[in-house]
Amino acid sequence: MIGRDENGLRSETVRRANLSAILRLLHERGPQSRSALVTRTGLTRSAIRALIGELAAAGFVAEAPSRPMGLPGRPSPVVRVVTDRSVVLALEIAVDSLAVAVVGLGGVVHERIRTERSHDRSDVDEVVADLVELTRRVRARRSRGELPIGIGVAVVGVVRRADGLVRMAPNLGWRDEPLGDRLRAALGIDAPIAIANEADLGALAELRRGAAIGAADVIFLSGEVGVGGGIVVDGRPLAGVAGYAGEVGHLVVNPDGRPCRCGSIGCWETEVGEDALLEAAGGTAGGGRREVDAVMERASQGEPLALAAFAQAGLVNVFDPEVIVLGGRYARIHPHVIGPLKIELDRRALPASRGLVRIVTATLRGDAPLIGAAELAIEPLLADPAAWIGPRATLAELATA
Repeated sequence: MIGRDENGLRSETVRRANLSAILRLLHERGPQSRSALVTRTGLTRSAIRALIGELAAAGFVAEAPSRPMGLPGRPSPVVRVVTDRSVVLALEIAVDSLAVAVVGLGGVVHERIRTERSHDRSDVDEVVADLVELTRRVRARRSRGELPIGIGVAVVGVVRRADGLVRMAPNLGWRDEPLGDRLRAALGIDAPIAIANEADLGALAELRRGAAIGAADVIFLSGEVGVGGGIVVDGRPLAGVAGYAGEVGHLVVNPDGRPCRCGSIGCWETEVGEDALLEAAGGTAGGGRREVDAVMERASQGEPLALAAFAQAGLVNVFDPEVIVLGGRYARIHPHVIGPLKIELDRRALPASRGLVRIVTATLRGDAPLIGAAELAIEPLLADPAAWIGPRATLAELATA
């Protein structure tokens, strides 16, 4: 027989899970009527009413009357997240740019700053100092001066998620850098910091807010100076035990290829990365974004050498997902690589699987890792809103005292 204490514990577990399910649904799918929440969660109307009341009292959601549809009966109220109260900071460290954004529930970007970064300013202390300044500027634009509930960071490197240690970021020249500790000390914001690989977060962003919404198995490929990949399996981002999974840019694809900055030979990054593209197009390695844009312009005008360079970059087959999302530079060169990429998939994939694969460009374009960083930072709230309801209610009482 179940004792009273065990019944109480089970009831509290169910309550917390239901609060999480409702807030996550509203965050990821937008406003919902109470009737829709009943249908999508399987909860009773009375349970939905009580749970929405808790979330509303904490300031996470609000209700409004729905528009009359000319049908009998009272219209079901529409529930939406409050986007400007619970916000997170999202930071992105790319090879050639830095970005900071203030993002609210529902994925609403309130403020954003992106600035180009010189390749000779890659020292960790310099990058952290630049991010602190960008954070100061973006927060200064917010009249309310709210305290972020979390900080998410996307970085072009292999990251140990437990503590934000960047084990390897070849294109930044970093190895075993305690980025989490450095940012925590420099920002001086009392909020948890979560750090992950930028391509993994790009995949998360496109899964929740972009081209892969509703898909179960996805690969996100992003290329700028290097090549990154994020993988989603059965609706969940693949991170591995420590967060190192999906680092496709440093898989060896040509044992007789070029040396890679990671110390290996013939990595995918060296075969189809920016330098390889520029050299194949008759240019010089290290030319940067402007040179890539110039090659794209030549390709759009039908120049054979430029088209051949993009064709080489398009010969890729990683696994048979439902959706392949091309981000970063690959999204921009999509018109020039889609043909060769489809040919390669036709040649290598099983016919039954190939017929199900869609190849699309990232809806979020270059901001996918930044939006993914925001999703990473807000995840603790979505996972357990009940843990925040008490403290948030106390803050509300203090504000009105």
